[in-house]
Amino acid sequence: EYAFDGASRSIDQFLDDTVTTGFLVLRSGVIVHESYRLGADETSRFTSWSMAKSVLSALIGIAVADGHIQSLDDPLDRYVPALAGSGYDGVTIAQALTMSTGVVFDEDYDNPASDVNRLFISLAAGRPMADILAVLERDRPPGTYNRYISADSIALGLALEAATGMPNEAYLAQRLWAPMGAERPAYWSTGAAGRVLPFCCLNATLRDYARFGRLFLDGGARDGTQIVPRAWVAASTRPSAPRLEPGENPASDWTFGYGYHWWVPETPQSAFLAIGSWGQYIYVDPARDIVIVKTSADENFDARDYATVALFRAVADHFANAPP
Repeated sequence: EYAFDGASRSIDQFLDDTVTTGFLVLRSGVIVHESYRLGADETSRFTSWSMAKSVLSALIGIAVADGHIQSLDDPLDRYVPALAGSGYDGVTIAQALTMSTGVVFDEDYDNPASDVNRLFISLAAGRPMADILAVLERDRPPGTYNRYISADSIALGLALEAATGMPNEAYLAQRLWAPMGAERPAYWSTGAAGRVLPFCCLNATLRDYARFGRLFLDGGARDGTQIVPRAWVAASTRPSAPRLEPGENPASDWTFGYGYHWWVPETPQSAFLAIGSWGQYIYVDPARDIVIVKTSADENFDARDYATVALFRAVADHFANAPP
């Protein structure tokens, strides 16, 4: 059981209610719980939805260390000239990483006419991603308000490809997935034009999502080899400005805090999360040496983030206090 909203609740019932497809708990690098539902198993690749944003952030950190990106203060249009004159004109990489671009983009999945739903239609029709972004406008100065929009991640993905000279999926495989010891290759969904969707839709096994979480728990290193810069991991997983702090925040549209494409829950206990639509999570708790991965097909996902974090904390406490 776990406590939420003043009541004791059943973990099994929550996993049923949220149409969970996979649930894995890693303690000190060892799997202490692994279960699959709805026909999935340890070989199944689960779509990440927006958990891919946290992976994209890691790739940008690697690209900075590799010298492909000179500075987070570089404007995105330096790497993607098609963004000049758009709402992204002059917006920096750092501002996009913290979802603080000021660009107008409706992320409402329940509205068929929203920007995000029209984005998928445009991608299915083969429209170039840079062309989609080039018509967007700003309603706020960059760096003043935290508003979660997938357009920012698309801009970052385009800049990453331009900076490295490699497709994002190739850079992922060479510089992150293989070095971290992934058990199976991941693949990234593409639009009709054949380019990966950098804002979502990386597909990988539950164990490899857990490896990615473990990499960040260990400061970006595996077996003594630094894969993601340690300073990048620290900067990615904590708020760097008042607008990014968790809790009721007049300069943010959400009560979770934000780093570089990682979420920081309210009343943080050193934990941070990658979150994807329809109930995908990588929960990393360095204080308890715990990583939890949950994949789901939950149509009510938006209303469950707080309950899910409460469940993760209860599970982390249980295993952290259990005998080795």
